[in-house]
Amino acid sequence: PAGISTTTSMTAGNDMGVDMARSLSGATRAGPSMSAADRLRGMDTITAIRTLRVVREYADKPLTEDEVRALADNARKTGSSKNTQRWDFVTVRDKVALARLSGVTIYAKHLPHAGAALALIVDKPDPDYPRSVLWDLGRAAQNITLSAWEMGIGSCPITVQDFGLAAEVLGLPKDKECQYIIALGWPADPDDLTRPPKAGGRKGYDEVVHTERWGEH
Repeated sequence: PAGISTTTSMTAGNDMGVDMARSLSGATRAGPSMSAADRLRGMDTITAIRTLRVVREYADKPLTEDEVRALADNARKTGSSKNTQRWDFVTVRDKVALARLSGVTIYAKHLPHAGAALALIVDKPDPDYPRSVLWDLGRAAQNITLSAWEMGIGSCPITVQDFGLAAEVLGLPKDKECQYIIALGWPADPDDLTRPPKAGGRKGYDEVVHTERWGEH
C-alpha cells in the first residue's frame, strides 16, 4: 500500500542516515518550532539521552519520505549479537494504515495522529528463540528515537499485542512478526523538544546502581 515500505539493507558504505538526519534536523524546520530545532541540531549523545522524552501528541504535519528513510537507515546500522541483524523494518506513512495499526494495543491511540511510524520485524518466536533478539531490537529502537530527537521529531514506543492485525496491515510473511512499533511525529507543542526533564522522573542513582556487589554503594 502507498505509504508503507520495507527496509532490509542498503549499501554498507552509505552514511545516508547520519548525513540526512543532520541536514534534515535544520533544513525542514519552519515557524514556531525553528528555535527548538536549532537548539537540538548537532546534539551530543549524552545530551540526547538526558533530554529525550516520549511524545504522544503530534502536529498535523507528516514526515517526509526522506525523513523516515533516514531514521530507518540509522536503525539498520545498529549493532547486533554476532552481527546477525535478525530484523527488518517497515516504514509507514499512510494515514489509513496508521489508524489501523492503532488497534494492535489499547496503548496506541495516539498512532493515527502520528506523522509516520517504524515497525520492527523479526522471525516468529520458536522454542529456541534467542533472548538476544530482544536486546538487539531494543538497541535499534533507541537509535531510532535518539536520531529522531536530534531531528526535532518526537517518538513513542508501542508494544504490539495483536500480532495478527499488525501482520495484516503490514503485509508480513507467515514466518515474520511485528513486536514493536515506534510512533513518530513533530510535537504538537514545540517546547517538548527543550523542556527540562521532570524532577523525580527517574529513580535515584543509589536506588538502582550497585558497586561491585549487590547492595554496596
